[in-house]
Amino acid sequence: MLAVVILAASGWGWYLGQVADASVNRTDAIPSDGNSDSADVHEAMNLLLVGSDSRSRLTPEQLGQLTAGEDAGLNTDTMILVHVPADGSKASFVSFPRDSYVQIPGHGWDKLNAAYAVGYYGLPDGTDEAARQAAGAQLLIQTVSGVSGLQIDHYAEVDLLGFFQLSSVIGGVEVNLCTPVRDSYSGVNLPAGVQTISGEQALAFVRQRHGLPRGDFDRIVRQQTFIAGMIRKMLSDNVLLDLGKQRQLVEAAAGSLTVDESLDLFGLATQLQSVTAGSIQFQTVPYVGDDRDDQGRSIIRLADEDTLQDFFVQLSAEPAAPGDEPAAPQPVAPSAVTVSVLNGSGVPGLAADAAAELTAGGFVVGSTGNADSADHDRTVVRYASGDEGLAATVAAAIPGAVTEVGEDAVSGTVQLVLGADFNGVGQAVDPAAPAAPVEGEDARTAADTGCIN
Repeated sequence: MLAVVILAASGWGWYLGQVADASVNRTDAIPSDGNSDSADVHEAMNLLLVGSDSRSRLTPEQLGQLTAGEDAGLNTDTMILVHVPADGSKASFVSFPRDSYVQIPGHGWDKLNAAYAVGYYGLPDGTDEAARQAAGAQLLIQTVSGVSGLQIDHYAEVDLLGFFQLSSVIGGVEVNLCTPVRDSYSGVNLPAGVQTISGEQALAFVRQRHGLPRGDFDRIVRQQTFIAGMIRKMLSDNVLLDLGKQRQLVEAAAGSLTVDESLDLFGLATQLQSVTAGSIQFQTVPYVGDDRDDQGRSIIRLADEDTLQDFFVQLSAEPAAPGDEPAAPQPVAPSAVTVSVLNGSGVPGLAADAAAELTAGGFVVGSTGNADSADHDRTVVRYASGDEGLAATVAAAIPGAVTEVGEDAVSGTVQLVLGADFNGVGQAVDPAAPAAPVEGEDARTAADTGCIN
């Protein structure tokens, strides 16, 4: 997909777009319901990029060459949500761990990488292959849309053979390993340092998780690093100036892909004409950590719904037009803020403890009491319209607190409603300072070339 998009954006883009459309495989992947805001029209684009673990197109010889073992079914072990804003100035790639424990619509809780297979095999006997593939893709999109709250506009899928062929045609991708790696499961065998990999070693590189310090999380970084390397290769002069190489890469990329019926590859290329390696960011969906489900299987617990929603809202926020940026709340001295503390955490005495900490921090505590309920999950700073500076000063001293305008808030007084996440009062900081990044993996860009596990 990256080869089609980036190369089609150069010189003879229309012709390459025709070549791509003639080669790419299509499937009815976009569901008519269960895809958040599917009735809305928006200029930004969200695409679900999927790596299938299917070996169905591999010959016995290729299975041995790629150390791919037997067919593992239809699990989708690589799932990346790609967001491109309307102006095409940047792109965000968000990886989902394959073992993310999520709600699969109509089927309950399961690992995210099972959603495609559940949809595929959920149709009656005798259903043709095209309909099964479409059902698998649609259920996976509905699941990711439910987790992210975003509408998924397009879908692109590549299997093991497609990845192998594309990495071979591109002539290899440069990666940088901190230490040597060798793994009998994936077949990877690479020295430390900067090197160019392609073919079976490229496939082994992105598939390895055994023997890595953080298992699947390190594999996600591998996948992001490889995509970043492909982007740098696509943008390099030796590719962009070689018309024969361009056509060869576009044909290989399109032939390796299965995409939804409405994806306009040339239109996507046009939208991304101004993209650079430094403006392409890679992240991982916020998560809590490893756990076990009721069946004893290893799973990944994602962050709570509010944290996920905040993450994807920030991801999809369009940049403000020049001069339209809202003014940041002006910080005030803690002594200028009167705070009413309400305990909604369910922990007895927490309001009194928080009041004492606020007083020690220089705030004025007006009153303490209980909130309307004792099951608040998040700590909230409520304020009256016009008191944004007061609320921001309090929120800056409460790690994780969110702010909101309260209907019953009294002007000049801020309400602090303690939730189950309350973890004490810290030092007030400048509310105009940038917010800390969400928990999860450190963000990378396609320009990053530091060593990885």
